[in-house]
Amino acid sequence: MIGILQILGGLALFMYGIRSLSAGMEKLAGDQIQYWLGKATSNRLRSAGFGAVATAVLQSSGLLMVTMIGLINANLMTVSQSIGVMLGQEIGTTITAQIVAFDIGASRLILVILGFVMLEFFPHHDWKKYGEILMGLGLVFVGMSYMSAALDSLAEIPGFTDFMVNMGQHPIVSILAGLLVTSITQSSTAVTSMAVAMGISQSITLNGAVGVILGANIGSCITGLVASLKLSPAARQASMAQIMMNVFGVLLFMPFISQYADLVAHTSSDLPRQIANAHTIFNVAVSAVLFPFVKPLATLSEKLTPGSRVPKKTKVTAYIDDMQISVPSVALSEASRELTKMGDITAHMLRDSCTALINLEAETIQTVLAHEDELVDPIYKELVNFINQVLREDLSLTQQKRCMQLRNLLIDIERVGDMAEDIAQYAQARIDHEVVFSPPAIVDIEHLWRHAHHTYVMALQAFSEDDAEKAKEVCRLESEFDRLYWHTRQEHIKRSEEGTCQPEADVIFTETLRILERVSDHADNLGVSVARSSL
Repeated sequence: MIGILQILGGLALFMYGIRSLSAGMEKLAGDQIQYWLGKATSNRLRSAGFGAVATAVLQSSGLLMVTMIGLINANLMTVSQSIGVMLGQEIGTTITAQIVAFDIGASRLILVILGFVMLEFFPHHDWKKYGEILMGLGLVFVGMSYMSAALDSLAEIPGFTDFMVNMGQHPIVSILAGLLVTSITQSSTAVTSMAVAMGISQSITLNGAVGVILGANIGSCITGLVASLKLSPAARQASMAQIMMNVFGVLLFMPFISQYADLVAHTSSDLPRQIANAHTIFNVAVSAVLFPFVKPLATLSEKLTPGSRVPKKTKVTAYIDDMQISVPSVALSEASRELTKMGDITAHMLRDSCTALINLEAETIQTVLAHEDELVDPIYKELVNFINQVLREDLSLTQQKRCMQLRNLLIDIERVGDMAEDIAQYAQARIDHEVVFSPPAIVDIEHLWRHAHHTYVMALQAFSEDDAEKAKEVCRLESEFDRLYWHTRQEHIKRSEEGTCQPEADVIFTETLRILERVSDHADNLGVSVARSSL
């Protein structure tokens, strides 16, 4: 009983260590992961390279798979592109087993101590992410030592020894064991590392360990399958492709497990290293064999995946997805893209509402009002909820600041949408009450709205491109707008005093000017935010 508790305790420490290591690495290399994500769609070789690097960094193939399914569901990746990433992902998963196969002795405690010191005494510095990495790595080795020590005692129990021998003699038993435990733990990395721990205690044969590794590969598909069930057909196709790839690899190797184990035995005299090497060689070989067949795999997965019987709910957001939240760097990048998209919609609304005000275009007015209700407000609500969820994650200081920046700018952009709606309603009032603007008034308001619109569009570009120079130009344009605004107000007062302006037009004209001045202020907020973030 004590041995079982020790194994479970060691497994818990190991998995917590992997989680801590993954969180620290994500903070350290999150921006680079997002950079490679953009490059991953170029060709299958880059996709595979990204999959290998990202999985090695994140220390979680399941995490990457769930994130990737979210991107496919948001139409940011195709199934073919995702298959390329998956092939690399299979290679990246082998890194952990290679690491834990090392015997670092008491150094594991030094890693835990150093990690604790960085986390406890430098919580508000960049050292925190290094503390998480060291603490996580140390706990991984501590967990391994607990498991291997417990397995040493269990190996003396005749029934346990007989079962382990049976696993080596009957590959299907070890494959099913690996599949079952991986399905329960949702971590093929943990199961493969446990096989290495069993190798350290000499409580498993190489044949049995190879079977466990093959079963773990199939079990690793469960996470992606569950995540894709309620999503788009493309997301389910990607999950189906992963299942086909892993099942193919197992079927390819299963008849030759003994021969394969004999071959791997020549790679090292140390059983734990042999197990790690068996995992690496298997995954690399399967990925290499399937690499030329990415497109056929995508086609086959499409044929094998049933279409959605329930109509898919219309998604107002184009980029964000809840499955991205577990990787904050990706989540923040996609939230920025969503915010830019929302900004573009409000910029078009501002332009259309102003032209409708001048040209009295009833159809354009209705389009602006519909966009506010059907696009801007729903996207705003989704983004607010998404950013708040990301804020609950374990973020670096930079990521926390980015979240707050996005939340503040989201308010500015949503208010521009509200102001475009207000101008559209004034345009409708002009039509309903036959309000006439004098020719000079039309010239003035057209000049001002074009200036405010140009400033706002440039502010959005400065944000999306992270361009400090454009941000500074936005601030200059806003100051210029203020001068134009006061000059236009004075000219309007003169026209009112001279009687060349209808009294009914006064409220609409002055309120429109005030709205445009506030639009310019919100554009300035975007510019100042971008300029400060670049310092």
